[in-house]
Amino acid sequence: MRIPAHSVCTAIRDDIVAGVYERGSRLTEELLARRYGVSRVPVREALRTLEAEGFVVTRRHAGACVAEPTEQEASDLLEMRMLLEPLGAARAAQRRTEAHLKVLRGLVRLGQERARRGNSDDLRSLGGWFHETLAQASGSPALTSTLAQLRHKIAWMYAVEAPAGPVESWAEHGGIVDAVARGDSERARTITALHTERATAAHRLRFPGQADRAERVRTSQHPVNITGLRH
Repeated sequence: MRIPAHSVCTAIRDDIVAGVYERGSRLTEELLARRYGVSRVPVREALRTLEAEGFVVTRRHAGACVAEPTEQEASDLLEMRMLLEPLGAARAAQRRTEAHLKVLRGLVRLGQERARRGNSDDLRSLGGWFHETLAQASGSPALTSTLAQLRHKIAWMYAVEAPAGPVESWAEHGGIVDAVARGDSERARTITALHTERATAAHRLRFPGQADRAERVRTSQHPVNITGLRH
């Protein structure tokens, strides 16, 4: 069975974000093909996509390598998200479907329940699903794709501290959904802007200020996981 290039791309991207491949390390087609059990063709296509997304760079005499973003580039990503998340919420207030609202309300109920119980283990995942669904509700594939890339890159470059007030955070999620349900674009934009600004304050660069790579944004190492390869 031929595994599509987008599934290989997802697997490589996930491993880059998880720190399996170090910043600046080479990504050879042969080794990647062997690692993921595919031919070199989908690997080559995946690397081109990842280069366009900014996870991979092509260097002379070295070929494809994991990118090494600067701290300024990492900071720019957070600023971009602070601009685009509120835009997505405002668009969602105009274009959401009943199916979107049903999913968003369900996620808010789960998040608020777990926040009240102090069960924070899966709050981050629920928050990610909430914002992904909110972006999809904007009715803009380009905006949804851009926000998804931002989330991947931010997860690669930043560690996120547990929110000091999870109950308040999920109350904000609920306020966003209420505004979206009413079709109140400005209210949705305002609450999302405040929520995103608060969430941004909890982000910390992974291993900043290393003596030998002071301008590099680095990440921790995690075990490889290719079980999430999607067909």
